[in-house]
Amino acid sequence: MSAPYAEQNTHNALPKTNHDELSRQHFVRSFKEHIVESLHPGLKLAYEKRAKPQYVVKHQREPGTIQEVGEVMKQDQHYQVWSSLLRTSQEMMWSSTQIPVERAIADLAANATDNKLGSLTLNPQLGIPGYHTAVDIHCQPGGYHTEYIEGDVAQGAIYDRAVYLYAMGQMGSNNADMGDSTVAWLKQTQPEFSPSRILDMGCAVGHSTLPYATGYPAAEVHAIDVAAPMLRYAHARASAMGSAVHFSQQNAEHTQFEDESFDLVVSHILLHETSSVAIKNVIKECYRVLKPGGWMLHVETPPYGDMEPFDQFLFDWDSENNNEPFWRKSHQLDLDALARNAGFTSEVLQTMVPSAFQETQRTNTFQGGDFGGGGVWFVYGCQK
Repeated sequence: MSAPYAEQNTHNALPKTNHDELSRQHFVRSFKEHIVESLHPGLKLAYEKRAKPQYVVKHQREPGTIQEVGEVMKQDQHYQVWSSLLRTSQEMMWSSTQIPVERAIADLAANATDNKLGSLTLNPQLGIPGYHTAVDIHCQPGGYHTEYIEGDVAQGAIYDRAVYLYAMGQMGSNNADMGDSTVAWLKQTQPEFSPSRILDMGCAVGHSTLPYATGYPAAEVHAIDVAAPMLRYAHARASAMGSAVHFSQQNAEHTQFEDESFDLVVSHILLHETSSVAIKNVIKECYRVLKPGGWMLHVETPPYGDMEPFDQFLFDWDSENNNEPFWRKSHQLDLDALARNAGFTSEVLQTMVPSAFQETQRTNTFQGGDFGGGGVWFVYGCQK
């Protein structure tokens, strides 16, 4: 574990907190750490000693699917306590990060307009896809796209701080571990690869975008998202941190970029936030905008294929408890077929990439959701 109150790197766009607000956020992080350290280890024991034997007595065989494990685990008191507290911690996290933003919402919006680096292009006519509006993703009130005032950055400001608390600092001081890890892996495995144009799809506030600007300083980096508050904040954050990134409000299913215009197209925990139709469109769009020889890389949590049913069940917690309706389906897809149907013919990449954040500092214990894990990221991609 990291030090209990090791802090996120500050920048001019990050909301300021007073004593009580920061104390409240520290409690949320400590509460999450307590759930991971004290309650999570008992889940496997509860399954092996109580839940699984109950299933075997009733069905004369062991559970073989997520649903079958859930049939007995959802009735187990230890699981019920863990699940309830994990959901409670999620709601507390959003509350603790909303309060300082609501207090300074107008100032945050005003401060986000004077950016010297990169660019920001918004499209007020862009329709927000149904898979964004159907639920508040990750239980963030208002989701990513809701705006409360003109020029609003509130959802981005809340998200920036919340990710740090959610991951308990295990994404690094800039919440950049996915981007840092992918860039480090690329440089190690593809040392001659030097992209001149890079596209990050579904960039949110740019946590994973900036490592590409740093890792490939000669490249022109673009980042897109459907949510205007995220993009306004992302641009202000990037500029405050000295990175020139071109942010634009676009749907990754159908972008405005020209054919064969990028050397590298990436995303980070985007695919599982889409839908069965949308994910196919996204992969096809990657193929369209990639130059021949360019790479498509999507960073995600691992697919369920090689997991035991119990582990699948735990990883699937977000499907029913954290407003992730496409989580289960996205982790069960035929990823090879998805790439082939989009036009890719090269060998499809499915690999685990080591975390750039030192593994000795991570929990190495799954805590649920996008940023839970034990020091590795799953990367899916293909070269055009």
